[in-house]
Amino acid sequence: MMARRRRRYAVPGVEQGMQAFKADVMKREGYTVDPNRPDDVKYEVAKELGVPLQSGYNGGLTTESVGHVGGKIGGSMVRELIRLAQEQIVNREQP
Repeated sequence: MMARRRRRYAVPGVEQGMQAFKADVMKREGYTVDPNRPDDVKYEVAKELGVPLQSGYNGGLTTESVGHVGGKIGGSMVRELIRLAQEQIVNREQP
């Protein structure tokens, strides 16, 4: 079994903020999110998409099916980041 890859952010110390952001975004998308374990939302997303993701080893899943789960979460986060950036631009342009 392969070791789990540890995600590293380009900016040190943002891990907690990113987890809180993920929890907030996924709550607004209608998912049940435990603020202490925001990564667990992936199981709810997987269930909705029909992907049999479970805690522990998932070596039998295809990259494509797991990518659908991550894409749904990451896509929601990216859309929110774009919305926030656009809002900042508009606010900066107003006198």
